[in-house]
Amino acid sequence: MPGAHLLCSRILGFIQALLLLCSITTVHGILPHSPVECISSGCILRNAYGAWGDRRDCSALNVTYPTTEEQLRSAVSYAVRNNLKVKVVTRFSHTIPKIACPQGSAGAGATLLISTEKYDSGIVIDAANMAVTADAGVGLRQLIDAVESRGFSLVAAPYWEGVTVAGLISTGAHGSSWWGKGGSVHDHVLGITVVVPASKSEGYAKLLMLEAHDPMLNAARLSLGLLGAISKVKLSIEHRFKRSITYEFTEKDDLIEDEYVEHAKKYEFADITWYPSKHTVVYRYDSRVPLNASGDGLNDFIGFQPNSILISESVRAAEKLLESTRNANGKCLTAATTLGFKKLVGNGLKNNGQIFSGYPVVGYQGKMQTSGSCLYSTRIDTSCAWDPRIKGLFFYESTAIFPASAFGDFIRDVRKLRDLKPENFCGVDIYNGLLLRFIKASSAYLGQPEDSVVVDFNYYRANDPSNPRLNQDVWEEVEQLAFFKHGAKPHWGKNRNIAFFGVQHKYPKFNMFIAAKQKMDPQNVFSSEWSDDILYGKESEKVEGCALEGLCICSEDRHCSPQKGYHCSHGLVFKEARVCRYLQPSMSFSSTIA
Repeated sequence: MPGAHLLCSRILGFIQALLLLCSITTVHGILPHSPVECISSGCILRNAYGAWGDRRDCSALNVTYPTTEEQLRSAVSYAVRNNLKVKVVTRFSHTIPKIACPQGSAGAGATLLISTEKYDSGIVIDAANMAVTADAGVGLRQLIDAVESRGFSLVAAPYWEGVTVAGLISTGAHGSSWWGKGGSVHDHVLGITVVVPASKSEGYAKLLMLEAHDPMLNAARLSLGLLGAISKVKLSIEHRFKRSITYEFTEKDDLIEDEYVEHAKKYEFADITWYPSKHTVVYRYDSRVPLNASGDGLNDFIGFQPNSILISESVRAAEKLLESTRNANGKCLTAATTLGFKKLVGNGLKNNGQIFSGYPVVGYQGKMQTSGSCLYSTRIDTSCAWDPRIKGLFFYESTAIFPASAFGDFIRDVRKLRDLKPENFCGVDIYNGLLLRFIKASSAYLGQPEDSVVVDFNYYRANDPSNPRLNQDVWEEVEQLAFFKHGAKPHWGKNRNIAFFGVQHKYPKFNMFIAAKQKMDPQNVFSSEWSDDILYGKESEKVEGCALEGLCICSEDRHCSPQKGYHCSHGLVFKEARVCRYLQPSMSFSSTIA
């Protein structure tokens, strides 16, 4: 369809010009919406993207908003006394799996949501012991600013700051570092206060104060919210410091597996971004510098800046058009332009907080470690690009965690798959390629047992769950290469459901976590059908189209979309993979894959 391809190219050229204009203009936008909406018949919980993995609503009978620790304890007590299932939710709700949903497929039932949205006032800094204690609902940016104002810094933080203190440790949120305690925030936890169910004589709920000597702390550091309601988190801090960041863009990608270990050892906050279709690797040189080093820079990552709603909707419309016309070349044009623009603006780094003028960019830790400026804008014509209230970006996010020693083999396999047809990888390069980060071995039972490499990649998700995606088979094969051939573990707060299949067998201390769970919440008040599916790696029943959304791995054509030309096929590099591949009618074959 040459006419459609030409139209796509013209649309993309217009959009890219507008993106450049909007990125150098100060704009403001609508604030993220509350994840909980209630009417007289009950409440609905949504995540920040507006859709769970199965696209089914998460219902609850009611929600309560405690403002103090005693109110939090009372809320748990009420739930236990009345035999209610409970989930604690935050004002951000950026978790992708359905672990925050209190009910199962039967509906709302006897359920209660406890929101920490208003439990966010307490931040206590203990300078003598280099620690800060925060209420569960305190936002990451709020905490960072408070700590920095007193002359201290948090060492670890996720790249996205739209999270709360309790929420980020509960799902294993992380930055990137193999130095010191590492890049995972839960490994910087010194203590946790949690409200757990109790006997009638104890008032149906009680506080547990878990400190470093308590073995239960290693369960609570990363708990998926399954042990109780976290009330307070104590984190280690250091004296305030600065960082210097430089991105090196290289057009040679055949040495990643030989260089990632040394890169992570040389730079404290190193990461690597690989754009496979462009054969481009971006190395982040990121280290501490003396506090008197010149510079007041800012990390305002381009993907987290407020975007014009018009632009976000236009980008999505263009991407949908490329999908519907099966125009891989159009995606490659977009990927090339996007990558060039990121290089031009330093990926959102700003010298002296205003505009990018060259490397290195030096700034205080609090301004460099995380970002999310789209969270704070106020004009109605801009928003975060994925805000579900607009017709903006809608995507999957897969995140695989590899033992450092096994990561190189994964990269080699992905490169083999890329080399078969590089344009098949343009869809992921439109977003952020493959982002490689580093986290250390953890004592948390659900943390990583060894130093690890984390790989994140985002890719198109259809608005209609029955619509297959362009080159869908490629990303299903990459998923299965990661989680099944190379044994990667899924990030607990991200991923499609298939990433969790068999996850319980990948953690050596999984049974220790389950034992702690049974001790702290013996009645499973904080568990649900949905969270059990994730925790225990359960595979759901296979139905028509289930593989399109990552709810199953296909074994029959009906699990894909044969009526639209997508059939269950073998992988191209990983032959044991089963993927939904587009086949011309003359190429289709048996409806069942052995």
